[in-house]
Amino acid sequence: MNRTGRRIGRVGALMALGWIVAAEGIAQRGAQDGQWPTYGGDLGSAKYAALDQINRDNVKDLKIVWQWEAPDNQVAAEDPRSRPGAFKVTPIMIKGVLYTSTSLGFVAAIDAATGQTLWVFDTESRKMGRPTNLGFNHRGVAYWTDGTEERIFMPSNDAFLWAIDAKTGKAAAGFGDNGRVDLTQGMRRPVERRLYTMISPPLVIRDRVIVGSSIFDGPTTPEMPPGDVRAFDPRTGQLIWTFHTVAQPGEFGNETWENGSWEYTGNTNVWTIMSGDEELGLVYLPISTPTNDWYGGHRLGDGLFAESLVCVKAETGERVWHYQLVHHGLWDYDNPAAPTLVDITVDGRKIKAVAQVTKQGFCYVFDRVTGQPVWPIEERPVPQSKVPGERTSPTQPFPTKPAPYESQGVTLDNIIDFTPELREEALKLLENYEWGPLFTPPSEKGTISNPGWGGGANWWGASFDPESGLLYVPSVTSPIVIQLGKPDPARSSFQFVRVGGMGMGPRGPQGLPLLKPPYGRITAIDLNTGDHAWMVPHGDGPRARISEVVGRDVGPVGGGGTGPVLTKTLLFIGQGGATSRGRGEEATSVLRAYDKATGEVIHAVSVPAPPAGTPMTYMWQGKQYIALAVGGGTNAGLIGLALP
Repeated sequence: MNRTGRRIGRVGALMALGWIVAAEGIAQRGAQDGQWPTYGGDLGSAKYAALDQINRDNVKDLKIVWQWEAPDNQVAAEDPRSRPGAFKVTPIMIKGVLYTSTSLGFVAAIDAATGQTLWVFDTESRKMGRPTNLGFNHRGVAYWTDGTEERIFMPSNDAFLWAIDAKTGKAAAGFGDNGRVDLTQGMRRPVERRLYTMISPPLVIRDRVIVGSSIFDGPTTPEMPPGDVRAFDPRTGQLIWTFHTVAQPGEFGNETWENGSWEYTGNTNVWTIMSGDEELGLVYLPISTPTNDWYGGHRLGDGLFAESLVCVKAETGERVWHYQLVHHGLWDYDNPAAPTLVDITVDGRKIKAVAQVTKQGFCYVFDRVTGQPVWPIEERPVPQSKVPGERTSPTQPFPTKPAPYESQGVTLDNIIDFTPELREEALKLLENYEWGPLFTPPSEKGTISNPGWGGGANWWGASFDPESGLLYVPSVTSPIVIQLGKPDPARSSFQFVRVGGMGMGPRGPQGLPLLKPPYGRITAIDLNTGDHAWMVPHGDGPRARISEVVGRDVGPVGGGGTGPVLTKTLLFIGQGGATSRGRGEEATSVLRAYDKATGEVIHAVSVPAPPAGTPMTYMWQGKQYIALAVGGGTNAGLIGLALP
């Protein structure tokens, strides 16, 4: 289908649902009443709480007041095969109790004031063995209540959806089979459990528990598990609806999968967090890349709803609108984070909007009711593939506002240039690769993709301040080389697959990065105007190594970090040694407090291990706390920080 046809289809769906345009909705105001009931604070993933007990005047006094050790640590110490990576969870808090998952599949309830364990439930998911993709890895749980019953929902690494009684810590009676539903069952084709896992909390909205999936990213055949999104009844576990992320026959967009590729193409999943508008009854699905990430000769066409933001009705799963952010994706530019629901005023017009941050460094902003872009999005020509059998999209969508928050593509302007000698060496090294603007396709020679698959924004997403209209986006550059080659026919039926290391970056001069800094940054975007308010490097990054080579202090150049949490007065983001390994970065693990208006670092609190989870904040018994996941392996846990 051409671009015009896709736009008509979207508007036509909205005309059929005209009732929804008149709905008023409720402003997205962040977490309320000192609670933190969902992963992002509210269903719109604002990651904001209007708390100000901790402020710029006293944040220097912030201390660790409790520490909680994950049960993973003992298991990992006794069995190295079960050792997880970084502890990435963000807990939720309801009525003085924190609820968290762990990387090895435990669920725990913790006293919000003391960090004492109240109960632990073991899904025993680790007994299946190491999960696909990132291994033992989990990011959080969800909460549901009907006013009487309270349940915690945990989608486990071995692909079960568990319902746990929030008060007792026992499997919920009457839900599925002894408290769990097998998520490999009931799909439109058989699903192999070793290829299919769950890493993100579900979305609970309007008596629906909505679940995505994580699917093996290194397939050897085009036939992979489907990434369909499903909703279950929170009381019984009964399947209520399924949204096909690859459009099936008779569904809108099916013709965008040529040569019957809709039948076997997998992935195209929602592995990250979803968002919802309770009042409007709408859910926003950030969908990822189809099988495989780097070559699409077996799935010609734009491929709806891959790499699209899709709005569906919470109660039925019916599509309301969609927008495809990457056509025929070849760069692993999954939509990596929960869309942020924002209420903004643009040119005097109040808009209920949704902002989707991306790996490619764009923030796409839409009216969340109608799906219309708040600012024009232009289809611009992009470089075309020379790989046999491939057919790239002639254009890709570029927002006219906001401007990119990350370095994009490789140009002569963003090559490292601290000294003429470094630049000359960098230009010589550049000859080893294909390179060009954003969306330069993979090649047999090897193409530099910037940002890379781990670059731009990622699963931690953004924070939004409803008072100022500012969106805060942490991001990293992280370019990679995408080189394609023919696989061994005995091992793979693809015509081309990626060769070389998964995270392999381009070689730079004297061991330095090929591109200019910052390599990690925080950008504040005014969503009322579409303009950037400020940008600062996120930490020192490889400052020491670059300064040594250059012969002078080059200042902070930025590195990786965690997600953001926003309060009435401050922006908090963690950074630590886990993001520094092998890059010469500062090894100190800290939680930094930034001035929201300027990006100035007000204070940095040392934490006992590298932070990996996005922090959250809550008020309990008159005291404001910040909770943060740190460590991994055998030292994973949560810390609670507060004023003395």
